[in-house]
Amino acid sequence: MKHFLLVFLGGGIGSGLRYLISKFLNPYFSSFYLGTFSVNIIGCLLIGLILGITSKSSSLNSTSLVFLTVGFCGGFTTFSSFALENYDMLREGQLFSFFFYTLSSILVGILAVALGFWLVKLLA
Repeated sequence: MKHFLLVFLGGGIGSGLRYLISKFLNPYFSSFYLGTFSVNIIGCLLIGLILGITSKSSSLNSTSLVFLTVGFCGGFTTFSSFALENYDMLREGQLFSFFFYTLSSILVGILAVALGFWLVKLLA
């Protein structure tokens, strides 16, 4: 029950922050969802950093790990918004935007996770 409450709390904080960032950044481009892209990449970097730190030392206990990864990062990042935005681009015939947004989100997301692990390794 403790972990459930931590996921609930972390997810709420992450979701609220995602909402604010998306509302602020998404209007800047008509064919690229900068807010969703940003939170997904930042979330990937954060989870890479958190898990990288955890793999190097026991500085984070399981309670903190659940709160930060499953809770905060899980609530902060979003696949459903990403999928909806991709669907909207396809429906509107924006094929270049669709492919660019999809591929850049996936590739940069994976690179951000790797960067998080690499930064921890470099700084340790």
